[in-house]
Formats: sequence, structure tokens, C-alpha cells
Amino acid sequence: MKKIERALISVYDKSDLLEIANALAQCAVEILSTGGTARHLRDAGIDIVDVSDYTGFPEMLDGRVKTLHPKVHGGILAEWDNGEHKAQAEAHSIGSIDMVICNLYPFEATVAKPDVMLSEAIENIDIGGPTMIRAAAKNYRHVAALTAPSQYPQIITDLDANDGCLSEERRFELAKAAFAHTAHYDTAIAAYLTDDSALITEADNNSPLIRGVRGVNKAEDSETDEFADNLTLHFKKERTLRYGENPHQRAAFYRTEITPGPSAAWANQLSGQSLSFNNLLDLEAALEIVKDFKTPACAIIKHNNPCGLATADNLQEAFTNALECDRTSAFGSIVGLNRKVTIQTANTIREAAQAGIKIDAIIAPSYTEKALRALSRVKRRPILETGSLSDAEPILQVRNITGGVLVQDPDIHEMKAEALQVASKREPTDEEINALLFAWKACKHVKSNCILLAHGTQSVGIGAGQMSRVDAAIIAIRKAGEKAKGAVLASDAYFPFPDGVEIAGEAGISAIIQPGGSVNDEPVIETADTYGMAMVLTGVRHFRH
Repeated sequence: MKKIERALISVYDKSDLLEIANALAQCAVEILSTGGTARHLRDAGIDIVDVSDYTGFPEMLDGRVKTLHPKVHGGILAEWDNGEHKAQAEAHSIGSIDMVICNLYPFEATVAKPDVMLSEAIENIDIGGPTMIRAAAKNYRHVAALTAPSQYPQIITDLDANDGCLSEERRFELAKAAFAHTAHYDTAIAAYLTDDSALITEADNNSPLIRGVRGVNKAEDSETDEFADNLTLHFKKERTLRYGENPHQRAAFYRTEITPGPSAAWANQLSGQSLSFNNLLDLEAALEIVKDFKTPACAIIKHNNPCGLATADNLQEAFTNALECDRTSAFGSIVGLNRKVTIQTANTIREAAQAGIKIDAIIAPSYTEKALRALSRVKRRPILETGSLSDAEPILQVRNITGGVLVQDPDIHEMKAEALQVASKREPTDEEINALLFAWKACKHVKSNCILLAHGTQSVGIGAGQMSRVDAAIIAIRKAGEKAKGAVLASDAYFPFPDGVEIAGEAGISAIIQPGGSVNDEPVIETADTYGMAMVLTGVRHFRH
């Protein structure tokens, strides 16, 4: 057990501070403090000693230097059972500091503000606090390091039960939490500056950090804009989930503390039960698809793949058309929308549900009051709003592999009609080109190998996640049924053989969009010509694993 005789308290978050301070005072602990913390304690009638009086050195540089002094850090770092340490401390009138209570400047809250200036962000990087915390945690055999108000009740209980002493086991637990706290803090700073420092457009320290395309490589030549040598990932646990992909798997949800813009992770849940692991994955997929379209769009997601996707003049029509693609697969689906949901759209969704289409969750920018009331009648169904999607920005994509992560730019390539290369003898009509461009944009959101059929801006058949492209074509055509006739077809990668194109021709497909680049391009194109199909090449692949 270690008797606590002197404590240093310097906190930004003063929640429940008086409770721990009074407990220390009742144990006759001398309390050192600084700045606003000292005033707060003194105003509450608690006796304290200003650190500046204790060290004989004033606070300076606008408060940047308060506790960075040998008398403070010597008192924290000294091993009092080490004869040399003890002799050196006594020679310089350094007394022991047995407890440090410290939490840090609100860097994350500061940089979360939309128009934060670089100078403000920098000023909210705490220096003295992390230094004290790390010193106390390193010397846990002699010092207790408290970094969160949530720790106070247990410490108060321990002090009361042990005559003002704390066990080494308790101090070690506090040390582990302290190092996690400072690591989290430094990671937040590194992540923020890594994201944005290169996007500052002025040398002036007061220039705002530009919230541009965060970390996305805009260069045509990827070698001109390299990825960082060291990658800092920064997430905070939001909640424990009921289970993972399956009930026997444990799971938790972590998210960034600086919002990247409209996202499933940061969406506001307006009603319904808590989200599951699979809900979050599918909500993300739904939202990322509809973000990609400027006109009213609806995506219906099942197992992270769209089973229906459409754009239209209004959301009501977009939902109806998306649902018609594959009503069977839409049972137990997630619906994503890219406009405010009105009562008309809500009623259309409710009618689908009454007809047997079970919709597990809905995500959209916002809802009218009537629409929300109508959709919330299904009590357990989560309803989420993201806010406007107009300022949605692409961010780097990160995926785990065992022992590492993969990082890449998002697939944001925008195909224009003028960039298409007509490979077939027949040129596509303007109507076909519009449908082909819709299908091409849609297919990049489907797991590879993907074949997607569309009429206008409505998917009518989707073959997803197949190991062979011809099987994906067979599934898409089977799903479309009679609607395959006259539809256009998008393939996320080239046709390695003519078989998929032949199947499309037999089904009555009118036009095909695909990257090209196969060694068998010539027979593939000849097959399209045989069936009178138009074929355009993009020169761009849309694999999605």
C-alpha cells in the first residue's frame, strides 16, 4: 500500500472534481494545483498550494509553462526506495508527489468545429498534462495517475477503506489507463494534422484548415502523391454490439471522433432498436451508393450488395423502381435515399411493407415530421438521418488484413459520355448511352464479378459476387426475366471470353458497357456485332472485393 500524502491536480474537465478533492483533503493530503483548477478548488473552500508557489517559479508564456519544472517532475519520477534518487531529491528540496489527477485540453472537441483555425487547434495541444500523466504512469509503483472523472468513485472508496492508501495493483490499473489516454490523445493530433496539414492554402497561422478531399490522391500519377510512411488510425468505442455477423461472434462499434461528413457511422438514429453489426455494414453500403447520384436515388441493400437501385424525378418513384428490380431479395433489406423523405415516399415504403416486403432499416438525409411518424410505426425498425449529402467528400478507404491494413483512394472515377469508346459496328443511341452510364455507375457498388442490367435509370437484374463473369450474367438475366429484352448491360471488368456476351445477345440485351482490355476483346466485340448490340469501352475497371 502507498500512502497518498501529496497530490497534484490540473484538469480541464472539472466534472466531479470536488468529490475527489474533498476525499483527499479528508485524508490530510496536500493538494498542489494550477490556474483555473486552483481557482475552482479554492472557491469551493479546499486548501490548495499553487504550483508556482511550490516550485518558486511562475506560470509563464500564456500558461504554456506551468508544471514543467524539476521540482514537479522529480517528485513524480523519483523512486523513493532508491537511495540515490532519494538523496538527489533531498539535495534539491524535491518532495514526493504521490498522485497526479490530470485530464487534457479538448483537442478533439476543438478540431471538430467546422471552421477551426490552425492556430486554435495548435493552442489546444496539451504539453504539460501528457508529460505529467506519462511520468506518473511510468512510476506507478510510487504514483497514482488519474485521467478521467469516471475513476474518482473507485479511488475515493479505496482511500476511505485503506486509510488514505492505494494498492500497487490499483496504481498499475491506473497506469495502463493513463498510457491509453495519452496514446489516444496523441493519435488524435497526429491523425488530424496528417489529414489536413497539406491542405492549408496559406502560410498565415490563422488560415482555416480546408475541409477538402481528405487524404484523397487527386494526382493522375499516383507516384506523384505518396501515402504516408506511418499510418495513424484513431477510433473511439461507441458501444458494444449485440453480436457480430453471427450470434456467436462478439462485436463492438468504434468511430472517428472527427466526423468525416455524412456517414452511417455518424448518422443520427431517430427511432428503432439499436443497430447491429450487419445493419451498420448495409447502411454504409446504401448511403455510399445514393451519395454517388445527384438526382433522387434509392438503393435497396441485402448482404452488402444492392438488390435494387434506381434514380427518378422523385424519391417515391425511385423507391418503387428500385424495389421492382428484385422484390424477393428485398425482404429483410436496408433502404438508402438521398433526399428528404416526404409523407408520399413514406407511404409508398409502408405500402411495400404491407405487401410483405420487410425493410429492416432506412437511412436518408432527413425526414418530414409526417414521414418520420409514419415510418416509426414499425417500432423496432431503425430510422437514421445523415444531414445533407451535398457536402459529402470522398475519404481514403482502409481495410483490415491479418497483420496489416490496406489503404486506397475511393473509386470515384466519373465516366462521361464523350470518354466512351464505341467498339461495335452499331453506335449506341442517346437513350442507350444514358442507361449505360447509369448502369456503369451502379455496377461499381456491386461485389465482383458483377453484371448489372438496366432500363433507363432503373436496375432490372443484378448478378453479384460470382467467381465467373458468365455466371454473373446468367443470374442478372434470370433476375430480369422479360425485362432483360431491350435492357443495357454493365460489366465491372472485361469479358475474358465471348460466352457472357453471347448469353446477353440471346436474352435481347441492346447495349453493353465494359472496360475492355482482354486478350479476347476482338471475339467479344465480334459477338456483340453478331447480335446487333452496341458495345462501348470505358478503359476503367470497377472491381469491388
